[in-house]
Amino acid sequence: MKNIYSRIILFIISFLVWILFTFSFDLQHILIGVVCCLIVTILVGDIYTQNPYKFKNPSRYLWFVYYILVLFWEMLKANIDVAYRVLHPKLPIKPGIVKVKTKLKSDTGLTFLANSITLTPGTMSVDIDKENGVLYIHWINVKTTDIEKATQIIVSRFEKILQKIFE
Repeated sequence: MKNIYSRIILFIISFLVWILFTFSFDLQHILIGVVCCLIVTILVGDIYTQNPYKFKNPSRYLWFVYYILVLFWEMLKANIDVAYRVLHPKLPIKPGIVKVKTKLKSDTGLTFLANSITLTPGTMSVDIDKENGVLYIHWINVKTTDIEKATQIIVSRFEKILQKIFE
């Protein structure tokens, strides 16, 4: 029963995201959306939603909207920063890989965190050590190699919100 429920939840969420992104309500787009969402649900239904009961809480959806706004804001700031570094005559970069800690435990939460970091220009998730709660991040301008400080700079802005959504 849990498996069917998780697939139904995934289909509904996928279809809502489809409608949000296409913002088209004609029959052709709706049918294509239903087919695509069914394919996604069949292929990854039991992987994506391990605890579908969490999706019953409406506050998680509000936190998700807030997360999207924070993600876009951080992406905008990072794009400006990277553009500045590229256009600056001395190209002020100090690339390197840093280790950061996370409190997230769920696969979905860790995936969202790693993807959020990667989507923010100037950083890229390289590896995840789930057992120890560690991510390895390639950073275009390493400001610190201290795990706690690097975690504060890179991870904390997303982690607090993702905990409220997925944990």
